[in-house]
Amino acid sequence: MAITAKAFKYGDDINTDYIISGKYKFKSNDMAAMSVHAMEELDPRYYEKVSPQGGFLVAGSNFGMGSSREQAPLVLIGSNTKAVLAKSFARIFYRNAINTGLPVVECDTDLIDDGDDLELDLEGGVLKNLTQGTEIPFAPLPPVMAQLLADGGLVEHFKKHGGFAVS
Repeated sequence: MAITAKAFKYGDDINTDYIISGKYKFKSNDMAAMSVHAMEELDPRYYEKVSPQGGFLVAGSNFGMGSSREQAPLVLIGSNTKAVLAKSFARIFYRNAINTGLPVVECDTDLIDDGDDLELDLEGGVLKNLTQGTEIPFAPLPPVMAQLLADGGLVEHFKKHGGFAVS
């Protein structure tokens, strides 16, 4: 299944406080309400740009460093971020993203400009830059991780399969 959306590009070392500011983390458990604040420390208009049609958050190296709270990937999901594409991820953010149902892809993001139209094929391991007419290969997700994403995250996977089963 391919996902098509516009790229919204940022830099390196985006920590979880940039994804969702610490001033909101303990005020609410309502992810929909918190999602309007996604990325506002770096781009106050991120939510209004991404939420109507969805988008890819594109970054450089070390995306998601910082806390281990699941609010960071959850507010990105709530803002209609279709996937995060980065050169590298902080390990705990990567696992939290997969566990909550947010696709994350390690690839060369130097070949992507802000505003490019992209098509992501998670199973095929290719990211097509429709604007530039290029393709960026990446390692496809292992089947178990792809299944978790298809099911909507770890909790939904357990609900659907009554445990940890991979089809």
